[in-house]
Amino acid sequence: MLPAYVPNSAAAVFGGGSPIDSGKKWSDERRIFGDGKTWRGLFGGVFSGIFVGIILILIGNYAGIYIHTLLSVVLLATGALLGDLVKSFFKRRLNKKRGDEWLIADQYDLVAGSLLCVFIFDSGWVFANINLAVFLWIIIITPLLHRGANIIGYIIGVKEVPW
Repeated sequence: MLPAYVPNSAAAVFGGGSPIDSGKKWSDERRIFGDGKTWRGLFGGVFSGIFVGIILILIGNYAGIYIHTLLSVVLLATGALLGDLVKSFFKRRLNKKRGDEWLIADQYDLVAGSLLCVFIFDSGWVFANINLAVFLWIIIITPLLHRGANIIGYIIGVKEVPW
C-alpha cells in the first residue's frame, strides 16, 4: 500500500498553485473541491507514489519477491488521490471547510480510491495480493499512518492542521 500512502503526504509538500476546480462552484454554490486540491499537488503526489512503487519493484526484483507491477503502482497512487478528490467533493457538499476534520473519511479515502481503482483496472493483482488478513491490516494501520504523517506535516509546516 506504500504507493497509495505516499501521494497524500507528497501532495501537501508539492501543493499550491492552481486549484483543480479553477475556483468554480457546483450547483449548490459551493466550491467543487476547494483551494486545497491543486494540479501541482495532484501530479506531485501521484508521481511520488509511482516513484516509491518503482523502488519497491526494484527491491522486490532483487529479493525475488514480485508483488507490484508498474500498473498496480500507477493505479494505487492515482486512486489514492482520486479518492481524496471524491472525499473533498462530498466534504464541500456537507459545508465542511478546508482543514475541517472528517473522521473515517479523512483516513480511508485513499484506501477506498486506491483499492477501487486497482480493482477496476487490475483485479488480478487485487486477488493475488489482498486477502482478508492483508485487508484487515490495511484497515488497522491506515489511521495510525495517516495521523502520524499529518502530525509530521504540521510540525514541518506543510499542513495547517495536525489531522
